[in-house]
Order: sequence, then C-alpha cells, then structure tokens
Amino acid sequence: MKALVIIPTYNEKGNIAEIISQVQSVNPVFEVLVIDDNSPDGTGKLLDELSQNDRKVHVIHRPGKMGLGTAYVTGFKWALSRDYDLICEMDADFSHPPKTLAVYLEKIRDFDLVIGSRYLNGVNVVNWPLKRLLLSYFANIYARVVTGVPVRDLTSGFKCYRRKVLEAVNLDRIKSNGYAFQIEMHFNAYYKGFKVTEVPIIFEERKVGQSKMSKKIVYEAVWMVWRLQWLRLTRQL
Repeated sequence: MKALVIIPTYNEKGNIAEIISQVQSVNPVFEVLVIDDNSPDGTGKLLDELSQNDRKVHVIHRPGKMGLGTAYVTGFKWALSRDYDLICEMDADFSHPPKTLAVYLEKIRDFDLVIGSRYLNGVNVVNWPLKRLLLSYFANIYARVVTGVPVRDLTSGFKCYRRKVLEAVNLDRIKSNGYAFQIEMHFNAYYKGFKVTEVPIIFEERKVGQSKMSKKIVYEAVWMVWRLQWLRLTRQL
C-alpha cells in the first residue's frame, strides 16, 4: 500500500520540516507532497532542500496564493497520476495531530473516507477565541442541516481518502476554496455512495505563523451548501 499526505503551505517555514518528520515517524508507508504558493518566507527553498535529501518528500511550487481548494485539487491530480492507494490531507501548522494518521490507516480498511472530527465527542478545540469557536461549531450545524450529510465536522481539513473516492469526483468541477472546499468534497463522497466515518481529534490552534481565516472564506461556505444541494437535486453532481 502506498499513502500520500498532501500539505499546502504559505509562510510555514517554521513548521514544515518538523511536520514532515512527524508524519514520516507515524508509519514509513507515508510519503509527503507539499504544495507551496510561493511563500515569501523561504518555505519553498527549504522544501527543495528537504526533497533533495528524501525521495519520499515531494514539492509542487505554484506562482502565488491560489487558494486552499486549488492546492488540494492539484495534489489530488498529482496523486491520481501515480500509484497511491490512500491520499490524506492536513495542515502544516500542527493543528492536526500527525499521530492520528495511524488511526486512519486502521479505519480506512473498512471505510472509503475517514475524517478527523473536532465535534464528534463534544468540542475538542484548544486555544481558539470563543467567537471563532462558535462560528465554526454553528457553521457545521448549518452545513449539516442544509446538505443532509451526517458528518459532525463537515469543514474538517484533516482526512484520508481511498483512491477510488477521488477518482469518482470530477475534480475539474470543484470550485470552492476554504471551508467550502471541505464541505464540497465530503458532500460528493457521501452522495456518491462511499462509506464515510469520523474519528475524534483534538484540534490545537497554531503556535507559529498566522491563521488564513477570512470573511470571504466564511461567505463562500454559507452559499456553497445551497449550490451543492441544487446540483444534487438536478442530478448535476
């Protein structure tokens, strides 16, 4: 079995070497693909050095900030053009605990998509301001009600796909970028009949760098759920 962990970066020089090291320490099956959006802090240069010394570290350089969703789509297409059986995604800032990847390897034996959930057993978020926590929590309730997808953390960006899930999704039609991208991918997987499950994680706010959250990301998610339901109901999914 070959497994790939996709990690988008923008100004993550302080985190990226250690996150790659921790991912690889979980299980030697994991390779890493980092997609860097021309980080001005030198992340890309550091990644080139890491990849030259480790054949299991791969890098794609993009010309500028092009969005989280397009980064993952780029990574998915790269993985599908090669012989990876499992494709995972996670953040570079240690908000997603790398050790959970071991749980994914176990769970993916019986499921097609395993999602790391902050809200499966109550609320497991550390060091978030109350306003942001409430926004995330109720956004997930809103998305779940509108879409009908029985996933507690529809906006989670930490997960593992079987290859066949990504092969079944028309990646060229995925248009969203922030939280909406995660909702859109979960929506597609669920309504295409794949077996989806969640495992609890403890999400810890980044210690190095700055959050990429913006009002634009929130507004995109608010409207995307209705677009998805329209596509499903008109059999355009």
